[in-house]
Amino acid sequence: MLVLKNARIVSMSPEYEKEFTGDIAIENGRIKAMGKSLSSDNADVIDLTGKTVLPGIVDAHCHIGMWEDGMGFEGNDGNEMSNPSTPELRAVDGINPYDRCFDEAMRAGVTTCVTGPGSANVLGGQFCAIKTHGRDVEDMLLRAPVAMKAAFGENPKRVYERQKTIYTRMQTAAILRKNLTKAKEYDRKLRAAEEDPSKAPEKDLAMEALLPVIRGELPLKVHAHRSDDILTVFRLAREFGFRLTVDHCTEGYMIPELLKEGIRDTGAGVIIGPLLCDRGKIETRNLSFESPRILYENGIEFAMMTDHPVIPEQYLPVCASIAVKEGLPEYEALKCITINPARIVGIDDRVGSLEPGKDADIGVYDGDPLDVRTRCVMTLINGEICHNEL
Repeated sequence: MLVLKNARIVSMSPEYEKEFTGDIAIENGRIKAMGKSLSSDNADVIDLTGKTVLPGIVDAHCHIGMWEDGMGFEGNDGNEMSNPSTPELRAVDGINPYDRCFDEAMRAGVTTCVTGPGSANVLGGQFCAIKTHGRDVEDMLLRAPVAMKAAFGENPKRVYERQKTIYTRMQTAAILRKNLTKAKEYDRKLRAAEEDPSKAPEKDLAMEALLPVIRGELPLKVHAHRSDDILTVFRLAREFGFRLTVDHCTEGYMIPELLKEGIRDTGAGVIIGPLLCDRGKIETRNLSFESPRILYENGIEFAMMTDHPVIPEQYLPVCASIAVKEGLPEYEALKCITINPARIVGIDDRVGSLEPGKDADIGVYDGDPLDVRTRCVMTLINGEICHNEL
C-alpha cells in the first residue's frame, strides 16, 4: 500500500470539502481511503507537505496517437477519406501508444484521453478512452468503444466535394439519416432472427458498429462548430432518439437558450474547444475564450478539450487558466478538465475525481494547478508512479 500524506487535496468529489489537507491511501491501483491522519503502518509513505493533489486530468476529445508527433503522412491515421461513412473503424487499430505525446501529457498530469477519428467523415468510427501510460494499447485502454464519431459542417463538405459525394449540409444530414435508418432495420432483422434464424441478415460490420448507437448504449460524438450545425444535431437526436455529445460547440455560447433546450430534450453533453488556436476556417470565425464563462453563467455544464494535436495535450490546464482570466470561476475551470469530462463521456465511475474505489490517477503540483508557472512534479496512473520530480 502507498500513502500520500499531508497534501492539499482538491478531490472534485461532492463527498469531500472542496479542498482540505489530508492523506490518500492507494492499493491495487485504486484509491482505498482518503481523509486526515490515515494510518500508514506497513505502507510506503510519500510526504506531500506544501503540494497540491488533483485528480488526473481528463481530455474529453482529442486525437492523440492518431496524428503522431512530427511524422507527417506516415503517422496520419485519423481520417479514412475513402468513404464518408465508416462507422466500422476503431480508434484502437490506429493509435500508436509509443507516440511521445503520451509521455508529455502524462508528465503534465493528463492521465486519460478520449481519442479517435477526425471529422472528415459523416460517420468516422469508434472513439476510445485511454490512459497516457502503459505497455501497449490494450494495457492503456480504459474503455472501448466510448463513443461513435460523427461530423457536421465544413469538414465533410470540403473533403468529399472533390469526390462529388457531399456538396451541402443537407447531404451530410441525409447520410447520417440513411445509416441510422439502415441500422434500425438491421436491428429489426436481428431481433426477428432470434425466433427464426433463417431471417438473420448478412453480417455487416458498419451496421454492427451502429447497433449500440441506435439502441441508446453508445453516444454519437458529434463535431459541430456553427450554431446551425449544432441545431441540426439536436434535430436529428430528437428524430432518432440517440445519445450524444456536442463537440467543439464553438458558437454554442451565442445561442445559450436554444442550447439549453437541446440539452433538455436530448440529454446531450457539451465539450468545447479547442480555444487556444487561430480561427483557421470560416466555421470558427466566432471562436472566443468568453464561451466558458457564458456557458457557466447560463447553467450549462461543459468540458474543455484540446483537440490534440491542435493544442498539445499538456496545455489543457493552460486553456482552463485562460478561461479563468476571462471570468470562469477557478473551481469550475478545474471541474471542466476533471470531473465534467469524465461524467460527460461516461467514465466517471473510474476517473475524474479522487474518492475510494476509483482509479488512483493523480497529479501532484508544486503550486496552483491553474498557474502556468506551476509544475506537475508527480503523476500516478492506476496507482503507479509514472513521473516523479520530487
